[in-house]
Amino acid sequence: MKLLGRLVCAIVAILCALPAAAHTRSESHSAWTIDGTVVHLNFSVADLEVKRITPNGNRPSDAALIAYLAPRLGVTAADQSCKLAAPPRILAAAAGFRRAEFQYACPSAEGLHLIDKAFFELVSTHVNFAQIQRPNGDFAEQLITADQQGLDLASAEGGGLQSAGFLRFIEMGVLHIFTGVDHQSFLLGLVLISRRLRDLVFVVTGFTLGHSLTLALAVTGIIRPHAEFIDALVALTIMLIGAENVSVASGRPGTIALWTGGSLMVMAGLRLAGIGLLPPLLLIGSAIFAANYIMVSGHLRDAGRVRLVVTLVFGLIHGFGFAADLLESKLPPEKLAEILVGFNVGVEIGQLTIVLALTGLVILLRRVKLTLPRPIVVDVCAAGLVTVGTYWFMSRSFA
Repeated sequence: MKLLGRLVCAIVAILCALPAAAHTRSESHSAWTIDGTVVHLNFSVADLEVKRITPNGNRPSDAALIAYLAPRLGVTAADQSCKLAAPPRILAAAAGFRRAEFQYACPSAEGLHLIDKAFFELVSTHVNFAQIQRPNGDFAEQLITADQQGLDLASAEGGGLQSAGFLRFIEMGVLHIFTGVDHQSFLLGLVLISRRLRDLVFVVTGFTLGHSLTLALAVTGIIRPHAEFIDALVALTIMLIGAENVSVASGRPGTIALWTGGSLMVMAGLRLAGIGLLPPLLLIGSAIFAANYIMVSGHLRDAGRVRLVVTLVFGLIHGFGFAADLLESKLPPEKLAEILVGFNVGVEIGQLTIVLALTGLVILLRRVKLTLPRPIVVDVCAAGLVTVGTYWFMSRSFA
């Protein structure tokens, strides 16, 4: 386990350099409305993505964004390019997003092919969630990726989750873990605090039970929390995992608990003064939970069984985060059970893959005698988790 900590340390150092919205993979959204020979397109993308198109990383102007998107978006009909029926324009969008409108006039309504080449040359793993609406009300969803930078309208009919199979839902769950850096950070934190295999079994079991429950509640519509609140709380769980390690290593859980709970109380006070996004009651409840969690875990010699309960609570939060991918899609009610089971299986495969890969690397490194004292590794990596978790939490709470 010493070497495992060393590996975690290196990965956490990389995570610290990533943006605050690391939960969200590089993605954009497009809504294509087909009206005979006219195609309307609304293209939405986050500010974090559009900043990639400028050399200095600043937010581009409306004209610069249109200049980037116009040659990369389009429609063809029977292999003939459709012309713009009106100048593209920027529309009002939610905070943190940009939205552009395009309208194309095609020579024919047959053989329509939708084209999207935006951002793929900047991020090879970029994904566009395309929604296609026909005049008769037929609706389809498809993914546009670097390997397939366009859609044939004939093949898009009845697409999306409506025609997806069980393996597709498993794939979505696996990809959510592999592309969700904050979920990976939390999972690595669980590995870091687990000194024995039994401890790891307890924390992973609790996490699995928690996220399975809230994933089901969110997807079935029983509970629909605010996405921005969940993103912030996911970051808070990463910070708390690191803070627990710091408190145990330093032997000063009281001090760590006071600082953590006190900081959250200060944020609650700021929110009452109109500063911030998270509700005051949520921040006060988080402060009470965080302080008690650090105090309890810091005074128990064997906190493995207690962590099962605590990580179950953390899993409840992450489960809502897991649901984000599915809630962005039009879920067919007749497939909800299949979606839930498949997505959960995919999430578990992703989690186990990370843990097993780390374990294999630990065994390999141990054989070549590359090691560091565990206290040093824990201190450095825990500090990294606290840093990245705090950065994400503050960014998502005040953005």
